[in-house]
Amino acid sequence: MLLLLLAYFGGVLTILSPCILPVLPFVFARSDQPFRKSGLPLLAGMSITFALVASLATVGGGWAVRANQFGRIAALILFALFGLTLLFSSLAERLSRPLVQLGNRLSQGSDSGASVLNSFLLGIGTGLLWAPCAGPILGLILTGAALQGASAHTALLLLSYAAGAATSLAVALFAGGRIFAAMKRGLGVEEWIRRALGVAVLAAVAAVAFGLDRGVLTRLSLASTGGLEQRLVDRFHPSNQPKRIVLNQTIDISDSLSPDLSGATAWINSPPLTFASLRGKVVLVDFWTYSCINCLRTLPYIKAWNEKYKDSGLVIIGVHTPEFPFEKDEANVRKAVKDLGLTYPVPMDNDYKIWRSFNNEYWPADYFIDATGKVRFHHFGEGAYEESEQWIRTLLQEANHAPIPATVTKIAAIGTEAAPDSDDVRSPETYIGYQRAENFASPGGFNQDDPQIYRTPSELNLNQWALAGKWKDKDQVATSLAAPDSISFRFHARDLHLVLGPGTDQKPVPFRVTIDGHAPGSDHGVDTDAAGNGVVTGDRLYQLIRQQGSVHDHTFRIEFLEPGVRAYSFTFG
Repeated sequence: MLLLLLAYFGGVLTILSPCILPVLPFVFARSDQPFRKSGLPLLAGMSITFALVASLATVGGGWAVRANQFGRIAALILFALFGLTLLFSSLAERLSRPLVQLGNRLSQGSDSGASVLNSFLLGIGTGLLWAPCAGPILGLILTGAALQGASAHTALLLLSYAAGAATSLAVALFAGGRIFAAMKRGLGVEEWIRRALGVAVLAAVAAVAFGLDRGVLTRLSLASTGGLEQRLVDRFHPSNQPKRIVLNQTIDISDSLSPDLSGATAWINSPPLTFASLRGKVVLVDFWTYSCINCLRTLPYIKAWNEKYKDSGLVIIGVHTPEFPFEKDEANVRKAVKDLGLTYPVPMDNDYKIWRSFNNEYWPADYFIDATGKVRFHHFGEGAYEESEQWIRTLLQEANHAPIPATVTKIAAIGTEAAPDSDDVRSPETYIGYQRAENFASPGGFNQDDPQIYRTPSELNLNQWALAGKWKDKDQVATSLAAPDSISFRFHARDLHLVLGPGTDQKPVPFRVTIDGHAPGSDHGVDTDAAGNGVVTGDRLYQLIRQQGSVHDHTFRIEFLEPGVRAYSFTFG
């Protein structure tokens, strides 16, 4: 219930976001109609259509998106006719083709009383055009659907979000109708109001048709609600920031009920394990995925604890739960496990069954289970290594195992596993696929799922990024279609990483990176040389920049010298 209320309030806040601008002309074009017969059915149709299309997209992926694209085209044609009939009433009377007559009937409700069905149909068209910004609250809903699977609960959350947006629009529409009615009574300007609304509708149609609703408008900052939405999420739903929570959750190790390990699609370094088979052992369950920089930076400690305490009764289980599709490939995971030097059991959790059995939400996440099967402590994110190790020691002592080594583990990690310079990181993890992308600055925005020639603007603000050249941007990944394609990012951090993969043919892709237009020199990462050269040879995280001196704002650029590369996300440290 709390998450439903959070979704509803997130929708209410949409009225303050620039993302609602393309919808407003279609809604306010009905402001002179009775609200109960016109405005309310329109908003209901808009909400239901948005919730239905968004729900189908979480299940059907590309085909649902394609279906909605055809629906958007049909809606644009209908609304263009609607705008013309508002603008030229004499033209509406002369047009005789069936589709135009339909548009005329839908737009002329003031003459014969607004039709509930007509308004509802207009609402469906509006819902097909509506593409709200994925702020923290909507992002929370969509991410949950992606990780845990779409369900009736997901559809209900999306409907709650849409209902919230409809509520705030209804208030504005009701107030707007009163204002327009007063203007008509006092000034007799009904025809001019209709023409002004017609111009607004046609302008909105043009904006949607040219992608401005997903490009320029999403970058406007008329009244950003992101901060307020994030405070609501932080207040009423756990954040993904590192934190520590002490639990006393019992696991029945005599059976395979939740939480358990039975959902693994494959096991690496071990035959399948169960908590029943681990009776009497202290178990550390570490959720990770091999392209996650935060996970990689915890591995030196996990590996050290394994070597130090395995003879004392500790069993570490590294549950590999993928974020990107390539992390579901068993060969990729086996190679990563070998390259990273992991010797403890690694179950592959491709279906998120182990993840859900623990009610987990984060990478990395560590669960410390005592010899009786109770989760005694867990920790999300990086850090708290001494406290985590102390819990291992305490649980082993309680279990009366062999003598425990006396000293606390000290780690001096290198490369991508080195600890971040957290005090000087001002750039967030940034996804390149449009589903979770933020701060995208290429003019015109994304051309979702279709090839597009992009360009980099003359100037990037901090944390803005852009594509240049011919790319195909999809929900989780952008694929280079020509050379030389490039990606630029204005960042502030010591380290810059980029998750990359070669094309479907697995052919290596050479690249070159620059900082402020120059070779990185001594600031190159482990996957580049001083001249900025490197090669994408597999699907993984690449460290491209590690600055040696003081950290300042810089513009990073990576140019791919062959087509086919797939780019997923930036991370910083």
